[in-house]
Amino acid sequence: MQLLVSPSSIDEARHSVAADIIDVKKPSEGSLGANYPWVIREIKEFARKPVSAAIGDFDYKPGGAALTAYGAACAGADYVKIGLAFEGKEQAREVISAVVRAVKEPFPRKFVVIAAYSDHERMHTISPFDMAPIAADCGADFAMVDTGIKDRQSTFAFMDEKALAHFTEQNRDLGLGTALAGALKFEDMEALKRINPEIIGVRGMVCGGDRNATVREDLINKALALIR
Repeated sequence: MQLLVSPSSIDEARHSVAADIIDVKKPSEGSLGANYPWVIREIKEFARKPVSAAIGDFDYKPGGAALTAYGAACAGADYVKIGLAFEGKEQAREVISAVVRAVKEPFPRKFVVIAAYSDHERMHTISPFDMAPIAADCGADFAMVDTGIKDRQSTFAFMDEKALAHFTEQNRDLGLGTALAGALKFEDMEALKRINPEIIGVRGMVCGGDRNATVREDLINKALALIR
């Protein structure tokens, strides 16, 4: 497993370079809120680590999603990540296909991450299990689960270990990597190691439990020690 940490600023990113992947987003704009391209660019210049960029919790807007994904890739993101904040398999296919094409045609070695939400029922959005086969068919690289509503409820509150393990196994069968996030806690680490996704994404965990606090280097190192 690799540890992805989501700093909310350039200063926080400078304290996050121990992580395996640095994830650029703007938590004030949602679960997968997009940050500015110049922030992605500057973090990429000093990080010396792969950089992920969230581009937003998108409604059904394939053109906007494609253009935003292209912008994030051009700004230097190695992983471009979008959340599908709508229902419908055909709509999901159109958005995912557009994002994959926008990133992969100019940057074939960059990764596309498609996220659905563990709390999809309360959000009225596509489920992770419905999203993943479409993501694989469209040529994405990772299927991700996150929480859409940030009220400190964990992904484990909506999908138990068995469901998350099944999701991860399904993705491997589809040729996808798996990323799991959503208010994960240190006490979840043993279950996460059993599930064994390729990436776990954290913020609150390494901010002392409050995603609105500041990323702490000591907690990043603690998380890394637990997954090694």
